[in-house]
Amino acid sequence: MVKIVTIAGSDASGGAGLEADLKTFSEYGLYGMAAVTLIATMDPDHNWAHAVFPVDEKTMRAQMETIFKGVGAIAAKSGMLGTGYAVALTREYIRSYNITHYVLDPVMVCKGNDEALNPELNNAVASTLLPLAEVVTPNLFEAGQLAGIKDISSIDRMKEAARIIKDKGATTVFIKGGAKLPHAEHAVDLLYDGNAFELFEAPLIKTTWTHGAGCTTSAAIAAGLARGLSVYDAVALAKQFITESLRASFALNQWVGPGNPSNWRKSTLFG
Repeated sequence: MVKIVTIAGSDASGGAGLEADLKTFSEYGLYGMAAVTLIATMDPDHNWAHAVFPVDEKTMRAQMETIFKGVGAIAAKSGMLGTGYAVALTREYIRSYNITHYVLDPVMVCKGNDEALNPELNNAVASTLLPLAEVVTPNLFEAGQLAGIKDISSIDRMKEAARIIKDKGATTVFIKGGAKLPHAEHAVDLLYDGNAFELFEAPLIKTTWTHGAGCTTSAAIAAGLARGLSVYDAVALAKQFITESLRASFALNQWVGPGNPSNWRKSTLFG
């Protein structure tokens, strides 16, 4: 079995975070492991308000030792880290165990929020983890934060942000979430490797149930790299994967709904 790890928060509702990552890894036929950075909960008595409970540093390190030293992995993905020591430990183990297939998903907000959870921590992620990643996968908000651009409202602005993020040390930048551009008629995402821009377009799935879509996309890219695909092919397959997932999205409750990562089985993604 090809082994892959996610370093991310646990979403108690199961739609995003490491739960979404592990489901995706499984659909790609990989053996997934998880180092839990925090637990995110939602309060059904207060309009699904989010709360975050970080895992302590000793427990974080013990998980990393189990995974990287005790088992080993060919690829890794990180999502919401939540603390300075989680960022530092991620850097330490990615470097120490020479994980070249590392996808950085710079998660800065919980679904439904529009302000960065911890700007100082996000700066640490950018300065210490960005140069280690084979692919960094910000959404429009996160790309704006990383690039220092407040309003990414067009493909040209996405390209501008990608250039800046690349100049900050990223190997390859994949900006997702183009479906949220004003007047978007397609779901358009952007890949930039420093030489050329590639647009990935798919039908715009008209659904409000998109919880975990960003996590799933990044996990799919990491899974593709673990399977030996090139960055371009891993991104292209991930784009198909998340499109199929969102086709079968559903309401989990009155507040939120995820995609269905097993929906690819109805397509011919893997032949």
